[in-house]
Amino acid sequence: MGRRSDHSRAELQAMIVAEGHRQMSEVGYAHFSAREVAKRIGYSVGTIYNVFGSLDMLVVAINGRTLDQWRYHLEQRLETTSDNRLHAAIEAYFEYAIIHRHAWAALYDFRLPQEQRLPEGYEAKLTAIIDIVVAEVAAALPDHAQSQADALARSLLATVHGHCFFTLNGTFALLGESDPLGAAYARVQEAIAAASK
Repeated sequence: MGRRSDHSRAELQAMIVAEGHRQMSEVGYAHFSAREVAKRIGYSVGTIYNVFGSLDMLVVAINGRTLDQWRYHLEQRLETTSDNRLHAAIEAYFEYAIIHRHAWAALYDFRLPQEQRLPEGYEAKLTAIIDIVVAEVAAALPDHAQSQADALARSLLATVHGHCFFTLNGTFALLGESDPLGAAYARVQEAIAAASK
């Protein structure tokens, strides 16, 4: 029988998310199991549902941890870069996705039911990453093009994501693309140049 009073609710939440994230990183969203998480921490699966309310909210919490780690990785990379910061940001995107492939993919594999909104805190985590990208794109644009920074950053994020996704799933290898990172950066440079005219 699982333990029932060894930890506070906050401690349980932290334990479950930590173990859930470890499992998500190991097996991916398709093979993720709340029952296995409960087993690993010595509690019943009912405890997980009691703490998070549903499997969906557990996955949201785990994905929130991934977003925190991803933002930290991006910030650390940019802190050590003075030149060509956009290139460093794109490299950081590829690096994180490759190193944490399953956890990164779970951000896109998981969807809440259409009628259910993401928690406010989760949206803030996502916005924090986008804001970093917007700031770097704005820094690369001349003054007269600053109004385009937000929309352009979101479009470029999608471009980089597509290149990264095609890298991880092997599509670029089939297409004969030997330098996906270089290709992604070239597309970003082209878009920045076009917006700067």
